[in-house]
Amino acid sequence: MSDGTSIKDDGRGSETPEAEIFRQRRNKLERLRSEENYDPYANDHWDRDCSVSQARARFDRLASEESSDELLSMAGRVMIIRRHGKAAFADMMDETGAMQLYFQQGELGEDRYAFFKKWVDAGDILGIRGTPFRTRLGELSVKVKEFSLISKSLRPMPEKWHGLKDTEVRYRKRYVDLIANPEVREVFRRRALIINTFRRVLEENGALDVQTPILSSIAGGANARPFVTHHNTLDMDMYLRIATELHLKRLIVGMFGRVYEIGPNFRNEGMDPRHNPEFTCMEVYWAYASYRDMMTLAEKILVACADALGSRRVNFQGTEINLEPPFRRASMADLVRDETGIDFINISDGKARLAAAERHVEVSGAATRYEILPLFFEQFVEEKLIQPTFVYGHPTVISPLAKRNGENPDVTERFELFINGWEIANAFSELNDPIDQRARFVDQARRREEGDDESHPFDEDFVNALEYGMPPTGGMGIGIDRAVMLLTDSRSIRDVILFPTMRPV
Repeated sequence: MSDGTSIKDDGRGSETPEAEIFRQRRNKLERLRSEENYDPYANDHWDRDCSVSQARARFDRLASEESSDELLSMAGRVMIIRRHGKAAFADMMDETGAMQLYFQQGELGEDRYAFFKKWVDAGDILGIRGTPFRTRLGELSVKVKEFSLISKSLRPMPEKWHGLKDTEVRYRKRYVDLIANPEVREVFRRRALIINTFRRVLEENGALDVQTPILSSIAGGANARPFVTHHNTLDMDMYLRIATELHLKRLIVGMFGRVYEIGPNFRNEGMDPRHNPEFTCMEVYWAYASYRDMMTLAEKILVACADALGSRRVNFQGTEINLEPPFRRASMADLVRDETGIDFINISDGKARLAAAERHVEVSGAATRYEILPLFFEQFVEEKLIQPTFVYGHPTVISPLAKRNGENPDVTERFELFINGWEIANAFSELNDPIDQRARFVDQARRREEGDDESHPFDEDFVNALEYGMPPTGGMGIGIDRAVMLLTDSRSIRDVILFPTMRPV
């Protein structure tokens, strides 16, 4: 076609049903413009004074075959049309719900009814004015007094309006998914409610909403592979942020007492039902607090979200999860010992390596027990933590930004919150000793030179900030997408991200 629109065939030289409908509707649009001198895209607005949900709330009182003389002005997408000679019913859907419309030749006049019959298709967007009534069968409806075709749909609704089920198509064409599956729209409304609840709880606790850079010369704040881009003017590589941590902690140095940010992070890593390269995270930092305060805050946030959605008992894929506080607390070493019988705190490095070999856990020949402990936790414990559990006592070697434990410097004051076997939150008593921080960055740099491309880069400016003095600080990150998955019973992270990352067709 001259406008570049592609029409696919079925591989045998004939049009697919969708392509045929598209061609027919393009022809219909051209005829509508030429025969009726009518442009369905010309109206720049419609004076809508009532949504579907508002109409239902106001006129739910109507009994069967009862009507009202109140004129409603509404607008929405026509999903189904049922024509019966001189009358027709249609289901119109807006962002709040669906309403049955009644078109009658005697009410509209012969010309306008003929226009409706000839030119309006399922998927078109109409503005209507009419009066509410309830049918003999009890369906609240609107008798249309006048209407305007305000946008023409050139493509058919999926599967003849019975829903869009192919997940690949749903993610690639989210706009069609949202039309065809109202329950998908509800998930994203709940997502918005969850994020607003995060903000409410944080602000009730005195945290300031801030924004930090997405582009940076150093990808810091986490152990992850970054996306690399190039700044032409500066002629230098830059990175999409993998975390907001280091900039937010600079703000704590700069005399902001409590700050948080909710926004996108980017990690150039694998994709699966719980990982998307672009994801949303909340990070919060409080001066004069510790990781124990972050435990309390995590409970407050998740309980408030559950309450906003109606219940602290969440059903996820058939498993009931109880979000009633307080959540369980257990050390990583104790959980591994209870599951495997191995006490990594009190055995030698050699015995730890032997235990790894016996249980087929791959480790390097020089690995210490504290390097092996988290591998055992990931392999034998993590997926069994179904009910909310704060896991603390992470080895220092895997926690370069967390404060050491006062009794055992080989572990840190850090926790991860696990629910349904997933890490939902990660929190520290933040390392504020610049000498220790510099030494840990040096160790991470050594690991990077040895081939660990997920080790933390050396951030000289961040060390410089700490040298001005950062107060004792508690910090926490919560993965918004996983929290939404859990609270909306969504199987895949792609079900809670409007436009998930996909390989191009």
